[in-house]
Formats: sequence, structure tokens, C-alpha cells
Amino acid sequence: MLTKSVIKYIQSLQQKKYRDVHHAFVAEGPKVVLDLIASSFSNVKEVYAIESWLEEINPSLLNSIRDKLYLVKSHELEKISQYTTPNKVVGIFSKFKSDNQISLKNSSSLLLDSIQDPGNLGTIIRTADWFGIKNIICTPDTADMYNSKVVQSTMASLANVNIIYDDLLKWIHAPKTIPVISAVLGGDPLSSFTDKGHFMLVIGNESGGIRSEIIQASDKKLTIPVFGNAESLNAAVATGIFLHYLKS
Repeated sequence: MLTKSVIKYIQSLQQKKYRDVHHAFVAEGPKVVLDLIASSFSNVKEVYAIESWLEEINPSLLNSIRDKLYLVKSHELEKISQYTTPNKVVGIFSKFKSDNQISLKNSSSLLLDSIQDPGNLGTIIRTADWFGIKNIICTPDTADMYNSKVVQSTMASLANVNIIYDDLLKWIHAPKTIPVISAVLGGDPLSSFTDKGHFMLVIGNESGGIRSEIIQASDKKLTIPVFGNAESLNAAVATGIFLHYLKS
């Protein structure tokens, strides 16, 4: 049975300040929780599930979290769920340790300038994981990677990508031999860039784009060709198109 203190603790993790205090975050739903457990079971703190969820989990995976698993009733799950209709299981996980001592010289990475929408950030992280991008550097005002909408959108890719919140210019100006590419409107056509290899790709804010000082520090300003009348592309969609071109 869930105590009032446990319920209050889990509910508090919906706010960033308490996620920071407890160094933990919430994931909800069979797919996301299972994938996070499989990716990093050492980060599992607690799992609260209704009994029918046990039928969906691999026995060996179940054994790995047996001492952290708490069976609850549906009405109890409702008290700790962020959704009107709870989805079988809620997991509490330790935050992943970010590695700030990386070198970007011989790898491809994403730099995110003030991505505000949690759904966009989650989709970008998941897309980066798909294309083998191991490092994402975000400005401090980018949405929190442990926001519940981000966690749901990543589908467990949080466990596979190193995400850092820092000053982008510090990384752009660091010694390197790879181009910094800014995704902008009015730049050179994406197809004009033929020197494929490792890169640093900058994606900007949904409404304001990339800050001028970051654009000025970039080596290339590239644009996805426009064939219709839309003013701009969704940031996550643009990221996918850029990565497909640059990684193919």
C-alpha cells in the first residue's frame, strides 16, 4: 500500500526543483519503463505496478528489479500517475550521470539553442539516438531533459545519449577539426554541403532560431530547401532531416 509520504514524494518529481533535490525522475507506461529498465537497471529506484504488468516483463528482467518492485491497486496508481488514465506502471529512476569531460573532435554531436518544447526535445533526443549521435549539448534555458513529456518522447533514449547543459560557445570555440553547422533560414542549400564526416550541428529555438553570436561562430549556415508555403519546420523534424543527410 502506498503511504502518503511516498505519494507526495512521487508527485513532487513532476517539478524540476524536486527532481534536482532527489536526483530522480519519473517514467510512466509499460514501453518506456521496460526500455529504461533494460537499458540501465542500475538506475532503477522503485517501480510501482499493477499485477497485470508482470505478464509483460521478461522473467530475468523482473528478477533484476524484484527488490524494487511494489505491486499496487489501480486506484493507488492513479494517485501517482500524471495521466487521467494510468498506464499500468510508474517507475522512479536515478538521473543519468552526464559526462562533461568529452572531446568532440572525432565525433558528431548536436548543440541545442533554447529548445523550449519538451516534446520537441524528447523527439530530438530519440532522433539523435537513432542516428548514432552520442552527445547533445543544450543551453541552460533548454527544457529539462527529465520533464515527464521529454521522458515519454525519448522512449528510453535518455539512457543512450550523453546530455550536457552548458554554454554552447564554449564548445564551439574549443579546439577541433570538425565543422560547426547552423540550421538556419536563408543559408546555403543543405545539399551544397558535401564534406561529410564528423560535425557539430546547431538547432535553434522554435520561434527565434539560433542566436546571432552562435550563427556568427559557425562554419556553415545551411537550409533545408522549401517547396511549399510554410514559414518554417518543426525543430525536431528539421533535426531529423539534417541528420539523415549528414549521416548518409
